[in-house]
Amino acid sequence: MKAIVQDRYGSPDVLRFGEVDKPAVGDHEVLVRVRAAAVNARDWHLMRGDPYVARLVLGLTRPKERIRGTDFAGVVEAVGRDVTRLRPGDEVFGEADGAFAEYVCASQDVVGAKPSNLTFEQAAAVPLAGNTALMGLRDLGQVRPGQRVLVNGASGGVGTFAVQIAKAFGAEVTGVCSTKNADLVRSLGADHVIDYTREDFTRNGPRYDVVFDLVGNRSLAECRRALTPSGMLVLSGGGVSEGGSLFGPMGLIIKGQALSRFAGRQRLLVLTAEPKRENLEALTELVERGDVSPVVDRTYPLGEAAEAIRYLEVEHARAKVVVTV
Repeated sequence: MKAIVQDRYGSPDVLRFGEVDKPAVGDHEVLVRVRAAAVNARDWHLMRGDPYVARLVLGLTRPKERIRGTDFAGVVEAVGRDVTRLRPGDEVFGEADGAFAEYVCASQDVVGAKPSNLTFEQAAAVPLAGNTALMGLRDLGQVRPGQRVLVNGASGGVGTFAVQIAKAFGAEVTGVCSTKNADLVRSLGADHVIDYTREDFTRNGPRYDVVFDLVGNRSLAECRRALTPSGMLVLSGGGVSEGGSLFGPMGLIIKGQALSRFAGRQRLLVLTAEPKRENLEALTELVERGDVSPVVDRTYPLGEAAEAIRYLEVEHARAKVVVTV
């Protein structure tokens, strides 16, 4: 099969479009013919092996997983002998390593039926970003109707889902983004938009019940200033860093974990988002109900996946970038 393969760390130039063996389906897995796959900041970090501390897990000198990509949408080609929920021909979406390819194998536990009202390109944009937003707001933030929620990084891949999900939960939502993305964030349902080039959300403004930080560009002390006395700060990785760093955006998360017990009534929580079929089903319900709609910035053919990652890295793409197969 054709796939985007990486044998060493570096810029998008290390990615090559080549042929590899089609994956063999395991007993609990499904083999999916990929129709579309989304680009995430995760792909950028894996490609560069950045931050360096992550190489302890990713592979010290080269990536353990050679094929890039995580989010996918496509059609089931074959199923393992222990798979009962899915069958060949089903249209599905989910998360698995190696999605920038013509085929991908995934555990049935991280694959769900594709939302009926989405194209394959739109569906591929949902799993990782939508799951991160859902877990950050529902599971950690425990957002309730009437609460004030601020999303820092509201125009990004996770942010565009977070704004919509927080609104669906009945919150009063403020999105922080750049000038050029303000209209987009408003169109997603944000009650207020803060242009970070003109205004500092951590100073002399409203206080929020939940601050969902997706950027990692402000200190913990600054973020806590934006919280109510019993507010909650949810940290989720951070976007694209400048690169070549030891800890990158993980530094803020490490500090958050260390200081969480000393935050008094305020709570500092670090999100570790794990793919789950149940969460895909919850997202599908939100999508089919019309509460959430994925936003796709650009699409690229599979052979140009390196350019798609370059666009995400250099241009700081808004919403989602999708590779079509």
